[in-house]
Parts: sequence; C-alpha cells; structure tokens
Amino acid sequence: MSIAVLFAQIYPLCLFWAAISDLTTMTIPNRLTLGLAVAFVPVALLTHLSLAGWGIHIGLGLAGLVLGMIFFALRFMGGGDAKLLAASALWLGWDGFVALFLYTALFGGALTLSIMAIRQFFSIHGPKMPPWLGRHFEPKGDIPYGIAICAGGITAIWQSDFLIILRP
Repeated sequence: MSIAVLFAQIYPLCLFWAAISDLTTMTIPNRLTLGLAVAFVPVALLTHLSLAGWGIHIGLGLAGLVLGMIFFALRFMGGGDAKLLAASALWLGWDGFVALFLYTALFGGALTLSIMAIRQFFSIHGPKMPPWLGRHFEPKGDIPYGIAICAGGITAIWQSDFLIILRP
C-alpha cells in the first residue's frame, strides 16, 4: 500500500501545483516538471517495473514530449505545458497515456470555451481584477492549459499501470 500512497501524493500534487502556477503566473516551473519526471524513478523501482515496462514508460514520456512540442509549435499550448504533458505521460503507461491525451483535450476544450465566454461577457471587469486573474480577461490572452493537463492527468490515474498493478 505504500506505493499507492506515494503515487497518490506525488503525481496529483505536482499536477495541482502546475495548475495553480499556470493560473496565477501563466508559467509552469521547470523544476516542477523535472521533479515530477524524477519522482517516477523511485515509484517504478518500488513497484518492480520490468525492463519492458521501463521502456514503455520512457517511450511514452518521450512521445508525450514530441506531441507537446508539436502542440507548442502549432501554438495550442506553451512550452511549460508541453513539458508537463511529457512528465505526466511518463507516469501512466499505455492506457493512461491515451486517457491523459483524451481527457486533457476534453478538459482543454471546455476550459478554452469557458474562458472565451467569460472574455465576451466580463472583459470590462478585467482591469478591476487582481493582475493574475485580470490577464485571463484580455481578448487575445493565453489559456492556462496547465489546468486542463491537471484535470486530464488526475482523471487518467485510474488507467495508470501503477494502479492496475496494485489492484487485488
């Protein structure tokens, strides 16, 4: 059970930290994504992840980075978002990887539509808001996509290899 507790604490806490950081500063710190990726190693060792499992997880992390870089190049997300996506993908395994991208796209679409609607109706109130919140009311402002990655990553936990291993 200690592995489940470790997983249940590190992965979601890092995702929540990223979401809050992206919402308030529009940045996701590199130390956060690096810490999330490095924290995968002891969890994988403690669960006795096979050599093939290591290859799959690392490959999926790299695939997440490549996809994130493509999304960054297309201006769908920022660089910090791309790195967070890769670090999150590293943790989940194949089924979790697919779920991460599916759920992140769904939550990202809902987040984007919500912010666009808020901008339409409340743009005049932006200057009256605290600066970290007011920037989201700017007509051409960016979307804090770390929130969608957090929501997608938390939702994808249930498809993670680590939780599948721990099920009775």
